[in-house]
Amino acid sequence: MDIDFKEIKVIGFDADDTLWVNETYFRETEERFAELLEGYETKNKIDQELFKVEMQNLELYGYGVKGFVLSMIETALDLSNNRISQQTLTEILELGKKMISHPVELLDGVEEVLSKLEHKYRLIVLTKGDLLDQERKLQKSGISKYFHHVEVLSDKKENNYRNLLEHLEIDVAEFLMIGNSLKSDVLPILNIGAKAIHVPFHTTWAHEMVAEDEQINNHLKLNNLKDVLKYLEN
Repeated sequence: MDIDFKEIKVIGFDADDTLWVNETYFRETEERFAELLEGYETKNKIDQELFKVEMQNLELYGYGVKGFVLSMIETALDLSNNRISQQTLTEILELGKKMISHPVELLDGVEEVLSKLEHKYRLIVLTKGDLLDQERKLQKSGISKYFHHVEVLSDKKENNYRNLLEHLEIDVAEFLMIGNSLKSDVLPILNIGAKAIHVPFHTTWAHEMVAEDEQINNHLKLNNLKDVLKYLEN
């Protein structure tokens, strides 16, 4: 698709599954969680119940590992009729700690792209999740030096973006968002009049899925973050 990026002065990057691996670790933890509860329900039922509890708790806990762990504990108590052992609850807590302490794995081409764009554009991070965890991951990543600003949002809806751009005095027409989620990184950005590039990750959380009738075509979709340079480096 032929999209003009000549006016762009500020580029926002999503963090999880755009700059570094994230969803993969959630999926691995869900697998282990299902194994811990296999004496109470089938894996399919456990997965369904965990997702349902996560959705019910989003407004309370927000996004991130901590809310995920609390939802796993609630699901374990529900499915076991409060008979889950203290040892299993301890193992669930340890799963969460393991996720938080996991080394940061940058995605292919991230540092190359940032190092080449930083001289021409103002680069910022716009991500959801737990503030402490996201700050920790950014520090571990070794790429914080490329960004002028980092913002951890409670959600990524049109008003969240609109208010932040206004606060940072960024003209909507000069802003480009790059991320892996159509729901969070593309659709709301296009709806406020900015531009977006979609770089899908091989695994997507069900909550970030977009129905086919919601998908629109006035954005750029790339297979790899490095391909961004073909459109922005010149």
